[in-house]
Amino acid sequence: MDTARAIDYKRLKVTSSAFKENGSIPVRYTCDGDDINPPLSISQVPAQTKSIAIVVDDLDAPGGSWVHWVMWNIPPSTRQVKENEAKGLQGLNDFGRHHYRGPCPPRTGIHRYFFKIYALNCVLDLPASATKHDLEKVMSNNIVGFGELVGLYTRKK
Repeated sequence: MDTARAIDYKRLKVTSSAFKENGSIPVRYTCDGDDINPPLSISQVPAQTKSIAIVVDDLDAPGGSWVHWVMWNIPPSTRQVKENEAKGLQGLNDFGRHHYRGPCPPRTGIHRYFFKIYALNCVLDLPASATKHDLEKVMSNNIVGFGELVGLYTRKK
């Protein structure tokens, strides 16, 4: 996200009934559990929103950012993404998959997982092979709102 423009965005509120901001992500939503996406709630979405996009990544991965989920063209009326639900088109994550893959860090240290929600003033034309990089490039000038929820996870030794 272009941080220089970030101040122009409306702040979305992103929450989950599964974990709190900077709280532990339950095992159910990780590779050590059912590996399904947690429920997400979105509020304060701008009226001019035409679609919503979601990116989930781990910025503490050993090689840098590791993408767990990329989804776009979520209907603008969406206020909840239920557990194990895909509401839009899913792109390619860093596991080489077209669906959510939960936290699965090395067995040392706590990792932060950023559930980023973007409100866009358009519907995107992207192929299923699109990655986080492709999504960010196409949506960069169309973001009208942004919010995120950070969850933590560490694997048991």
